[in-house]
Amino acid sequence: MPEMYDRLMADMKNAMKEHDMVAVNAIRGIIAKAKDLTVNAGKEMTDDAVLSVVAKGAKQREESIAQFTAAGREELAAGERKELELLKKYLPAQLGEDEVAAVVKAVIAETGASSKKDMGRVMKETMARLKGQADGKLVSRLVGVALP
Repeated sequence: MPEMYDRLMADMKNAMKEHDMVAVNAIRGIIAKAKDLTVNAGKEMTDDAVLSVVAKGAKQREESIAQFTAAGREELAAGERKELELLKKYLPAQLGEDEVAAVVKAVIAETGASSKKDMGRVMKETMARLKGQADGKLVSRLVGVALP
């Protein structure tokens, strides 16, 4: 099994011993989604697959926090914040805007992209290189600015 999966399993066991049901439920959800996308689909589980599930889960929590806060449901937003903090410890460190812009420029130069029509190709390659180290919205904005 991948290292990240093993880490999730160990953390879930520790959370169970500590009776931290928020952590147990969040980690169980991530493990189940990772298995569903890989093992149940006939694919091999990899760290990248687990990372993508964790990143998607974190993004969903951020959206939920915004919606709960806007609706005045602070108690629900607080629960989502706790889960988000838990998931963030499994994500790689996020790069700054300048570092992401440098990767975008390198990809544009290597792919020979010259207009907005090439945005999809540049986005795909940039996101593959960054592997969860930058938010897709930031990358999209920087690619849009860099391409004429």
